[in-house]
Amino acid sequence: GTANVVVTRASTGAANNVDDSASALLLHPPKRHLRHMDVAEHFQIPRFAPALHAEVEQTATWDRWREAWDLKVFGYIHMTQMTLRRMKEKGAGTIVNIIGGAGRSPRYDYICGAMGNASLIAFTGAVGGKSVDWGVRVLGINPALTRTDRVEFLTKARAKTAFNDESRWEELITGLPLDRMIDPIEIANAAAFLASPACGYVSGTVLDVDGGGHYRS
Repeated sequence: GTANVVVTRASTGAANNVDDSASALLLHPPKRHLRHMDVAEHFQIPRFAPALHAEVEQTATWDRWREAWDLKVFGYIHMTQMTLRRMKEKGAGTIVNIIGGAGRSPRYDYICGAMGNASLIAFTGAVGGKSVDWGVRVLGINPALTRTDRVEFLTKARAKTAFNDESRWEELITGLPLDRMIDPIEIANAAAFLASPACGYVSGTVLDVDGGGHYRS
């Protein structure tokens, strides 16, 4: 039969830790939906954003870091464990982890999120190098700044501080490759291509979708 594809996107702002029951719901949607493809996506609520953006010596407590990583890092690991187990039994499948460009270009003011992304890049590579023994491909995508509700929420908060006017948030987004943010459909297209038979020999690879941004000075 047709192999399942699972796309995981753990936001820095997901509402709760991922447990077995929540993951099972994501990985086993009603049969009337997505008959040959399961898409698992965590909800994006900017709850943990301050912790992930905080600098080492500032306000993010150890408990806050751990709480954020419960989804940002361990959520991916747990989802992959559950999905890989099922795909291994079937002898086929593809997992695409949507991670984040900060893992390639870490910054001090985003050290918590960058460290989480870097660990997930390593995790995806290691698992993808072994999973092919079971007929399963595991790979990932690192998007740079993407036009999402989360980005708008965070940038509006910065604009409120900088200009006392959150409506000016786009003024803070400058110097990007091609003079724009990524459109979410571009990440979706990349995921669909990587998961397709056209990329059937690709596993363990994490694709940077950043307009060459981490090579720019």
